[in-house]
Amino acid sequence: MDSKKFKRTLVTTALPYANGPVHIGHLAGVYVPADIYTRFLRLRGEDVVMVGGSDEHGVPITIRARKEGVTPQDVVDRYHKLIKDSFEGLGISFDVYSRTTSATHAETATEFFRHLYDNGQFIEKTTEQYYDEEGGRFLTDRNIVGECPVCHAQGAYGDQCEKCGSTLSPSELINPRSAETGATPVLRPTSHWFLPLDRWQADLEKWILEGHKEWKTNVYGQCKSWLELGLQPRAVTRDLDWGIPVPVEGADGKVLYVWFDAPIGYISNTRELLPDTWEKYWKDPETRIINFIGKDNIVFHCIIFPAMLMAYGDNFQLPDNVPANEFLNLEGDKISTSRNWAIWLHEYLADFPGKQDVLRYVLTANAPETKDNDFTWRDFQSRNNSELVAILGNFVNRAMVLTHKYFGGKVPACGALTEAEETLIAEISRLKEQVTQALETFHFREALRLAMDMARAGNKYLQETEPWKVAKTDMERTATILNTAIQTCANLAIVFEPFLPFMSARLLKMLGGETISWEMLGCFDLVPAGAQLAQPELLFDKIEDAAVEAQLDRLARIKAENERIKAEQELKNWRPEPQQADVPFDTFEQVDMRVGTVIECERVKKSDKLLRFLIDDGMERRTICSGIAKYYNPEDLVGKQICFVANFAPRKMMGIESQGMILSAVNADGSLTVITPSAPVRPGARIG
Repeated sequence: MDSKKFKRTLVTTALPYANGPVHIGHLAGVYVPADIYTRFLRLRGEDVVMVGGSDEHGVPITIRARKEGVTPQDVVDRYHKLIKDSFEGLGISFDVYSRTTSATHAETATEFFRHLYDNGQFIEKTTEQYYDEEGGRFLTDRNIVGECPVCHAQGAYGDQCEKCGSTLSPSELINPRSAETGATPVLRPTSHWFLPLDRWQADLEKWILEGHKEWKTNVYGQCKSWLELGLQPRAVTRDLDWGIPVPVEGADGKVLYVWFDAPIGYISNTRELLPDTWEKYWKDPETRIINFIGKDNIVFHCIIFPAMLMAYGDNFQLPDNVPANEFLNLEGDKISTSRNWAIWLHEYLADFPGKQDVLRYVLTANAPETKDNDFTWRDFQSRNNSELVAILGNFVNRAMVLTHKYFGGKVPACGALTEAEETLIAEISRLKEQVTQALETFHFREALRLAMDMARAGNKYLQETEPWKVAKTDMERTATILNTAIQTCANLAIVFEPFLPFMSARLLKMLGGETISWEMLGCFDLVPAGAQLAQPELLFDKIEDAAVEAQLDRLARIKAENERIKAEQELKNWRPEPQQADVPFDTFEQVDMRVGTVIECERVKKSDKLLRFLIDDGMERRTICSGIAKYYNPEDLVGKQICFVANFAPRKMMGIESQGMILSAVNADGSLTVITPSAPVRPGARIG
């Protein structure tokens, strides 16, 4: 829908779990685009509120608390502050950033549940769930581990195997055990309340499939798939001791499920900010609600939370758009908090002081809007040096320096315009319309590219007009050129404010300006003639190789450590393959296994796997081919004694007749070891 039909906008951002810091994946997917959009609306003078907060309930918090030997409250207090401070450091301009452990949220979520309960919007069901008798509690999916039924990896969780990626349920695990105590859990009946999503299937289909075909294809497509499968009741409570207690008599030991609890945080955060007028932003049809999320939250924000609002009634408005982004990878690998494979925002701010805008720029220029994208440190360096420094920063610096050189830093009066000025003004006007359109439709990558095109146009203008040459003969013409250049700088301060707010503020200060608006964009009388400019300063500086290499070295250390931990875990979890079926002893006797000495060993041409052995078998020399080239250097095997099967029928391998099979064992880590006698044996000695 057209935003002009609304009187105000409520922007919400997905609530990050307060069990760790935020990383660049969170920023690229949710917070930077939300901030860009909100800043854009503010520049237009619109009534807009951006709310966010920390999600402080749920299993991940309790897991971290147990690992650290602290309380869940200790965990969320620490990370809420870290997350909030980090957002502020990057210029994410929340009107309120609260938390789901606040008194306002507890009151709001409790009232919300109770309203649905009292109006018969839940169904109560008894199901069997795993119970840890040693720990004395029901176990969540994440607190149950066992053998994956798909790939048979040990340590798979009750909801997912991280090795093969399969989605699981606790009942599918082989030999399940409690992750807390190691005890074997037992099934026990427990009662919970469920939201019957199927009751709202038709309403959701009409609202999404018919009413919001303009949504991004990834959002619309995922919703369509869920709806086509048919919605099922979903539990809204859990057996936990951390969370908001279920406000029903006899519900001791039960809390609101985090997926039900967390989105209500948008409402409670708005209430905290605007205790007297919050309903205007949630219940007035003239309010436009925009949910900025990552693709892993699409179902919760487009189906489950809207169903909750439908069930509540009382004119709660549904989101008008949910511009979810895809995922951002790091140096070709999926960002993983558990593997520490991430760029953490608080660490970036410490390592690159004063370069908040650089990160904002790179994350926007490389945003995963339609597909997963990749962040690399070399691209980060390149975009800073070749775009922010060489294009944007270069133009502003040249315009400022030349104005100081020829006019003492006072903006000269503009004289008669030539085709050069008229071309530039028309280009800025055209780009303004395109940037506006891109921002209105959540195409932030495109909007940023168009904004940088304004800086490119400015550079082109200076190169073509050459004021440093004109000043030798025509100061009046020089004045017009530099006046135009300074006005272009003012336009850049406006157009980049949503993307690079720190740069914009510095540039505005250099120009002597105070307030800006989107309406001013495209005007060329923004800085009055005679205005005194501040001393020019570089807006950006180059990022040297050493700074990038330090980050790459850090990632290399993390990768090596992850590989070590993975290898240790695989060894720990390794189990021998099941024994094959019994065979008669006389069958075994028919297999002739012998010891031989390797005389020659070489790689087989045009094969990555095969080694060719010439073996002294005590009777004659024989050739055997074996697929172990990736595990051994041929020269290391010459002179060694090996065990082999002698009486297999010869077969051709890469044109070579192989006369037997060398025996080897596969280790737990996947490596291979050739079987050898423990002491020297005469070639041809039989094994048995």
